[in-house]
Amino acid sequence: MKKINRISIDISISIFFLHLAWSAAAQTTPPASPQVASVAQVDLTRYTGKWYEIGSFPMFFQRNCLGDTTAEYAALPDGAISVTNRCRTDRGVDEAQGKATVVENTGNAQLKVSFFWPFRSDYWIIGLDAEYRWAVVGNPNRKFLWILARNPQLPPEQLAAAKRAATLQGYDLGALRMTAQGGVQP
Repeated sequence: MKKINRISIDISISIFFLHLAWSAAAQTTPPASPQVASVAQVDLTRYTGKWYEIGSFPMFFQRNCLGDTTAEYAALPDGAISVTNRCRTDRGVDEAQGKATVVENTGNAQLKVSFFWPFRSDYWIIGLDAEYRWAVVGNPNRKFLWILARNPQLPPEQLAAAKRAATLQGYDLGALRMTAQGGVQP
């Protein structure tokens, strides 16, 4: 009888500790981030033109940029979009020319951008002001992020809205670097 009670107590203790460990793990596991989603629709005629980088996750190819970073988009006759990125460096201005194509059935909100063939990257518009004053661009793995605006500076309430669009997509803005524009430090 004592042996059966001892086994019963051991099992009860084991179940208790398993439950305790499971509860602790459930409380410390961060919630899963939502999948990144692009906006429903982008009017490419309104989207083309010049955009100023307000902030970004620092990227290798932007390592020499000191500020005054812009992206200019223009429609091409074949339906693609030309991309011209510029930034101020300690040696003058760096410029990169690329080409973007729209991913079908994405409402023009997802593009593939190439700056040198055959490599292409996801360019998803994940946040967009109704008046096209700002846009948030990212990709499905959250390694890239740009906050763009039509003007070199973005009013605080619009910047807050753009940042909110990114955080709602699961982006951790701890790595966000604000970009100096026109000699004005953010």
